[in-house]
Amino acid sequence: MEALVASAIGLMTAAGIYLILRLRTFPVVLGMSLLSYAVNVFLFATGRLAVNMPPILEHAGAATPGYTDPVPQALVLTAIVISFGMTAVVVMLSLGAFIEAGDDSIDLGPEEKTK
Repeated sequence: MEALVASAIGLMTAAGIYLILRLRTFPVVLGMSLLSYAVNVFLFATGRLAVNMPPILEHAGAATPGYTDPVPQALVLTAIVISFGMTAVVVMLSLGAFIEAGDDSIDLGPEEKTK
């Protein structure tokens, strides 16, 4: 199971980086979203979730941990809200650039104009 989650995180990260390096704004937005999803899954996986355990301590003096750590879950919820807001801002910026320029390609500078 750990190998499957690690492979999914690696695949999402690789696809996100690949899309961020494209010369169009829409793939860049998708790549940023994939990277944020990969980070969220990574944060969630670091919590070492215990199945059928409450997110709080059952007994104050228990020798074995019989609970799930709630901190990674709270971090993921916060990261989801932040990434949603960031994605909305980037979409609005790219939409404004598309309306202004009439094209969604990313201009690299004067050396690209000569080709």
